[in-house]
Amino acid sequence: MIITADLHIHSHFSGATSPKMNLENISTAAPLKGVDIMGTGDCLHSGWLEEIKRCNVIDEGTFELNETRFILSTEIEAIRRVHHLLFFPSLSSVEDFKEQIKPFSKNLETDGRPNVSLTGEELAGIAKDVNALIGPAHAFTPYTSIYAHYNSLDECYGDLSSYISFVELGLSADSDFADKIQELHRLTFLTNSDCHSPHPVRLAREFNRFEVKDATFDEIKKAILRTGGNKSVLNVGLPPQEGKYHESACRSCYTHYTLEEAQRRRWKCSCGKRIKKGVKDQINELATFETPHHPDHRPQYVYLIPMAEIITKAIGQRSPFTQTVTKRWTELVSAFCSEIRVLLDVDIEYLKKITAPAIADAIQAFREGKIIIHPGGGGQYGIIEFPDEYEEGVTVSMGPIDTQTCLYDY
Repeated sequence: MIITADLHIHSHFSGATSPKMNLENISTAAPLKGVDIMGTGDCLHSGWLEEIKRCNVIDEGTFELNETRFILSTEIEAIRRVHHLLFFPSLSSVEDFKEQIKPFSKNLETDGRPNVSLTGEELAGIAKDVNALIGPAHAFTPYTSIYAHYNSLDECYGDLSSYISFVELGLSADSDFADKIQELHRLTFLTNSDCHSPHPVRLAREFNRFEVKDATFDEIKKAILRTGGNKSVLNVGLPPQEGKYHESACRSCYTHYTLEEAQRRRWKCSCGKRIKKGVKDQINELATFETPHHPDHRPQYVYLIPMAEIITKAIGQRSPFTQTVTKRWTELVSAFCSEIRVLLDVDIEYLKKITAPAIADAIQAFREGKIIIHPGGGGQYGIIEFPDEYEEGVTVSMGPIDTQTCLYDY
């Protein structure tokens, strides 16, 4: 069977996270997006763990609420502010892990994403002791990622780098970028939302599809490890140009610079503030190859733009969070079951019977790769526009969508 999974989110116990990020809201929002299984996020926090325990138990590492399944996951900040993503096989594994890191954390019970004074190697050692999977979270983010502070997996994880089985790409990178780096070829790529809100523009904005025998932790673990016939069959995410750290840009005024310009200016913007190196430039500096070399096990990467963003542009709204956009989004999802199905599968003529022609035309433009993206950088997300708003030399086409690769369960 094929399952759709978003394995990195945060609860209302994490900083800068919506109070609406509770299991009830997450479990009802996920199927509207088209997602079968979620990572719990924040499972080391006692308050969140108590909420997880109230879900239906499928097995030791799998839980269910409102027909949405969950596996135990968390994000941890280790030394040098590097973020790591972990998946646990059971509640007892979580508790054992907590006991071992407790002496090294001052906020284990006050923040859903705790900080620990441990190296990546030490953290991986504890994860291995409790049979948890561990890998770099949003691996190329310029502030809190492995490649912002280390030049290789070995530098971060030392003798335990061989235990690392996956890497999360983050919003500003895709498989083409990451597969320029040879050491990543053996790893499974994960594409997750890292969302702090259950709003449809955030939750499952990136997700994975796995071929498994059941929607459980054990089966997903096998898919990540590529054993027993299980595997990742699709990575889905934003076009990397839409990520807020894709290009090198000023952190204050968001002026974009080429790598050569930024180096010539010694990373100081004309406004006087600092230029932050973008993911594109960072990866190209680390790259083993000038062009991506995909290993045989690497699945296709399909670009999706959240439907709320497409609707926002189509009807001339200023924000995807308005009541008007929410109403239009809800009409389509109610008619066709999920956002993923509306974006990729439903005939445009059917869409036109439910929604405004401008919205149907915008979804068609998305499918044909005609949406244009002004790249993000410096902490500002990229901006999507339609071809009649195109300004030559400023924008990037995302290319056509091959929807046939996505029609597994519909």
